[in-house]
Amino acid sequence: MSVVEPASGQAWDIETPIAIVGAGACGLVAALSLREAGVECLVLEADKSPTGSTSLSSGMVPACGTRFQRDLGVDDDWRVMAGDIQRKAHDGNAQDLVDAVCRESGPTIEWLADRHRVPFELVTGFLYPGHSRMRMHAPPSRTGAELMAALIGAARREGVEIVTEARVVSLSAEPTELLRGLTIERPDGRQETVGYRALVLACCGFGANPDMIARHIPEMVDASYFGHPGNRGEAVAFGQELGAGLRHMGAYQGHGSVATPHGILITWALIMEGGIQVNRLGLRFSDESQGYSEQAVNVLAQPERVAWTIYDERIHRLGRDFEDYRNAEAAGAIKTAPTVAALAPLLRLPAETLGATIGARNSGASDPWGRDFSGKPPLKAPFYGVKVTGALFHTQGGLAISPAARVLRADGSALPNLFAGGGAAEGLSGETVDGYLSGNGLLSAVVLGRIAGRSAARLIGKPNPATS
Repeated sequence: MSVVEPASGQAWDIETPIAIVGAGACGLVAALSLREAGVECLVLEADKSPTGSTSLSSGMVPACGTRFQRDLGVDDDWRVMAGDIQRKAHDGNAQDLVDAVCRESGPTIEWLADRHRVPFELVTGFLYPGHSRMRMHAPPSRTGAELMAALIGAARREGVEIVTEARVVSLSAEPTELLRGLTIERPDGRQETVGYRALVLACCGFGANPDMIARHIPEMVDASYFGHPGNRGEAVAFGQELGAGLRHMGAYQGHGSVATPHGILITWALIMEGGIQVNRLGLRFSDESQGYSEQAVNVLAQPERVAWTIYDERIHRLGRDFEDYRNAEAAGAIKTAPTVAALAPLLRLPAETLGATIGARNSGASDPWGRDFSGKPPLKAPFYGVKVTGALFHTQGGLAISPAARVLRADGSALPNLFAGGGAAEGLSGETVDGYLSGNGLLSAVVLGRIAGRSAARLIGKPNPATS
């Protein structure tokens, strides 16, 4: 069934200068940018209330050169950040897009904090995998729910109109691919049309679409999906029918530390501060510090598709800085004991092997997996453990875009008046799971939302979007 219809002769029930599909971080930041430019917009959200992938995240946005960093003596700039992103992605991203996002990251965070009261603070104490500087900016609770609440509050103060329970089912376009309108469907089946001068797709990825996962990311077909159920790939379908190119469709963010069966994210700070993961045999199976995304694949390859994260009191106290971790503790997912011998039966692991594994980690000897523990203290009693599994969080491939967030055709030319960001657009993670640098998802959502909003505002200031 076609998702793009002819615009000729259509009348619109509602008209707006800019329509935005999706009220997650990307869509709301785009709307705030438009309001700052004095442009009205309409944000369309399929859910009853805006949540999206942002609410399921830890709310951490990497950014460089911010006043938050300067206040704590962190020397960082866009070139360093761009180098970190490309190194992790094996130089698999378009350099001009990476550069544009990194340049805008710091100003975007400061704008959200200073103008829109988003309570960012710099996350300190440890480096996430692949980052050479402390540059994670997050709300105090370290939750995406708090970030979303702050963005929704900002949108309301700025008079952004958000229409919920409005799923976009089709677009309307001229033969030149100039978009003129769209059709939304309400829960009762009633449909309405919206006319606009430009469209921003901020409706995330395709993680909840089993057919697309099987086609593009077959290794995660049977993995638990920890993302938003609305991520069904509509942006890709719309774009493809308009002739848009696709990039990085095999890339995604996994996570190797979701408490099971509780379904609660366990912060990767436990690993980065010296924790380890073992399988049912009590043995380590990888260099855990490479990254939580690729570790999802490693965990899922273990017996029964599970692992246990093992750490100590010092690391446990750090974990308590994160609301998700406190929730996991309250749910009984976190186990503790004064000795390894006492912890092992709580986790149903072989005590002798687990003790030997921890002893090898503490020994200072060369690690068979290549991990360097020299900068971290030995693990010591009391000990902690949590049973985890690997999961798919969100996809990192999507519509090809320019550094101005304009959607590009397969030949590299720009579609007349279509923009995309966040999970709807190509990510910054190259082609595979190991290219994901911590925070890339929210980086793309927040910063490309800012860029898309400003670009759309500039576009409709021109007499004819088709000639821009």
